[in-house]
Amino acid sequence: MQRQDVCFGTSDGITVRGWLYLPVGNAAAPAISMAHGFAAVKEHGLDRFASLFCESGFVVLVHDHRGFGSSDGLPRDHIDPWQQIADWRDAITFLEQHDRVQEDRIGIWGTSYAGGHALVLGATDPRVRCVVSQVPTISGFEQGLRRVTPDATLELERDFVEEDRRLVHGHQPDTVTVAASDGSPAAYRTREAADFYGMPSAAGVWNNAVTVRSNRAARLYEPGIWAPRVSPTPLHFIVATHDTVTLTDLGVDAYESSRPPKGLTLVRGGHFAPYEAEFDAASAAALSWFRQHLRHSPP
Repeated sequence: MQRQDVCFGTSDGITVRGWLYLPVGNAAAPAISMAHGFAAVKEHGLDRFASLFCESGFVVLVHDHRGFGSSDGLPRDHIDPWQQIADWRDAITFLEQHDRVQEDRIGIWGTSYAGGHALVLGATDPRVRCVVSQVPTISGFEQGLRRVTPDATLELERDFVEEDRRLVHGHQPDTVTVAASDGSPAAYRTREAADFYGMPSAAGVWNNAVTVRSNRAARLYEPGIWAPRVSPTPLHFIVATHDTVTLTDLGVDAYESSRPPKGLTLVRGGHFAPYEAEFDAASAAALSWFRQHLRHSPP
């Protein structure tokens, strides 16, 4: 197996960077395009998944979203889910034009926020031959109802309006902390989240900040409506049994609303368990799905 630093241009001229994993040999192979979740970079545990997939014979591309990690893009630390989806389409274009890739056998793997993106792409991009959606964002609205109290929601909405006013007057985008466990304001306020985002492998390449506008966009994002539309592209959900971030019941409901061919794997623990304690179960489920649906020629 070989891992290379690569880059590709987006349709609007931004350079996106990532890692390309090439299996042993020179023959063309099926490929998997991978992307991470909310404010995360590829160093947040994706090498482990990508290496396993590549060792099983797949070409794998892992890219950083624009404005994060090694990718270009301004403002930094800003998340527009629809822009990330558009950039992911360009990642698929990069793969289908690579001489080591069988262009009619490309699957996608998205986790957390990008698990939602994978639903949108699976439903709208005919080049995608199968989808794995791990602990996916399903409904920003429902997540907001459960994770933010009504009083705090009013204050949050006021902050969004004030940010709009600041930007109209030429100020730079304001940011908030991504993860903290000391009670300070942050998008995620648990020890589990702080440990995940602060993992040593991401030191020096990740900034613990995200724009205020990113949080507003997340609350408006509803990728779960695309789950029933992915069919007939094969779709597999990996859902954590005690997920309080993207919410277990929403993930199961999205699976129930989707149409065959589909699959569901439940892994024990919270939102971040698939990267660590339940890595074996989560990665095995994804690898089995890719083997099943990318090893044969599509209809």
